[in-house]
Amino acid sequence: MLRERVTEDVYVFISSLYAEVGATVIVTPEGAVVVDTAPFPQETRQIREFALRRCPQGIRYVINTHHHADHVYGSYLFPEAELIAHRLCRQILLKVGEESLERAKAQTPALAEVQLRIPQLVFETELLLRLGEKTIHLMHAPGHTADGLMVHIREDKVLVASDVITPVPLVARGDLENLIRSLKKIKTLNLENVVQGHGGVLLRGEIDETVDSSVAYLRTIEKKVRAVVNKGLPKAALRKIDIESCGKSRIPLGGLVQRLHQANLEYLYDQMMAEKQADG
Repeated sequence: MLRERVTEDVYVFISSLYAEVGATVIVTPEGAVVVDTAPFPQETRQIREFALRRCPQGIRYVINTHHHADHVYGSYLFPEAELIAHRLCRQILLKVGEESLERAKAQTPALAEVQLRIPQLVFETELLLRLGEKTIHLMHAPGHTADGLMVHIREDKVLVASDVITPVPLVARGDLENLIRSLKKIKTLNLENVVQGHGGVLLRGEIDETVDSSVAYLRTIEKKVRAVVNKGLPKAALRKIDIESCGKSRIPLGGLVQRLHQANLEYLYDQMMAEKQADG
């Protein structure tokens, strides 16, 4: 696991075990705030140990940015902290969380000890935390998932964007228009750094460019998939839409982005084909 200091009080941990997923520790005078966790216990324990070293006051809050396993499975290792998420995150975890965890344990023995933890404090649109001189603004940011949120550490000018920003936007099982709106919201904030859900930290000069290229990618795949559907072509035709032709590289995240790209195409195809059939 890699650790990167973003500011004096904000540290990002990048998983070496799964898709470069990120977790963030915010140091405050009233205790640490941990945004997301690593999926594997051995890495989340490293995050916990660091947070306790930096904050003798303890760990005050853990924030789940959305319900996906790679972000929430370490929450149980912070039993003393209040767990915060969007209302829909709690709802989804209560409905399918245990079943999903049991399947994951059957496939991945390293998750054997993981226990599902349900968020206690939930919100709808936004939530403001004030800890000493730190102001931490949680805002609903749907698109990648319906329950997604971003965390703005105002005094540090840092945004934990979670999976709203990744090397290739993932809209499969999400909502394209909502994701574009959430991406554009990032440009309205005065930021020095953005923590991506996967792949590390963006610097000030990279933020607008990354947002713009992500929006352009989403509009491009929308247009290309629409053309395939309008021609009545089978799903196999999507293989001709390579990631580079949509403005992104296949290299990041050890090549995982190519699979994400294909998932995006197939999801949009299924959506558009269903709409076409419904219209007759």
